[in-house]
Amino acid sequence: MIKSMTGYGLSSCQFDDYRITAELKTVNNRYLDTNVRVYKQYSFVEELVREIVPKKISRGKLDVAILFDNIKKDDRVVTLNEEVARGYFDALKNMSEIFGIENDITASKLSVFPDVFTVEKKEQDKEKINEDVKKVLIDALSDLTDARAREGERLKKFFDESIEKMADLVCRIEARSPETITEFAERIKQRVEDFTNGVTLDESRLLAEVCLYTDKINITEEITRFRSHLNEIKNLISSDVPVGRKLDFTVQELNREANTMGSKCNDYEISRLVVDLKSEIEKVREQVQNIE
Repeated sequence: MIKSMTGYGLSSCQFDDYRITAELKTVNNRYLDTNVRVYKQYSFVEELVREIVPKKISRGKLDVAILFDNIKKDDRVVTLNEEVARGYFDALKNMSEIFGIENDITASKLSVFPDVFTVEKKEQDKEKINEDVKKVLIDALSDLTDARAREGERLKKFFDESIEKMADLVCRIEARSPETITEFAERIKQRVEDFTNGVTLDESRLLAEVCLYTDKINITEEITRFRSHLNEIKNLISSDVPVGRKLDFTVQELNREANTMGSKCNDYEISRLVVDLKSEIEKVREQVQNIE
């Protein structure tokens, strides 16, 4: 089943130390263009995202937001710098002896000196974080894929209806085509007779010339190729693999055959039907731009 390039996916999961949320949005694009937003301290997960996404999505402009909500706030570690503290302690003790003053050193007083304590964030377990992000990201991608598939189903219904309309228009053009050839041949004969003013002509030569001109307005080959392209589109929209580019190319071929039909047939009725046909092709072409 075809998939749209437009969709939205969301997944969120709570782990021991944090909650991870993955939010995905896609719109149309010729190729896969992935933009990743993540907090600076978790920037290392971007590589993981870019590794996983192409396995699930082949086309579209994709915005990925990976959000971390800390559940445990004790993510900082306070460490005693023993050497620095001992240096302050010895210096104060020495000062007490030199100046003969009371040594009233306490732990709380010693703690106010610079660099006695260092406050650092806990070291990140990157491997675990990547595993957790991968789980949430895959769930979000699955949600996104389902959304794109649902939109693809709606597009398939549209394509089925358009194919039916185009097939009907081609049948009407095909039915009218022999009449135009006959009418064209009669007009040529009449003009030749009027021009020669009753002079006897070689009938076989006249028929040869008429056949030459009527062959130029014969659109049987164009109709055959047009139907072949319609069948190809039917097969593509039933495929389970990305077919957007192939569909785009095939629709261009439809338009080329329709243009040739219109230019070869100097007939009002066929010209009107070709205009309707090209209008339907344009509707399909616009929607094909949404297919992955």
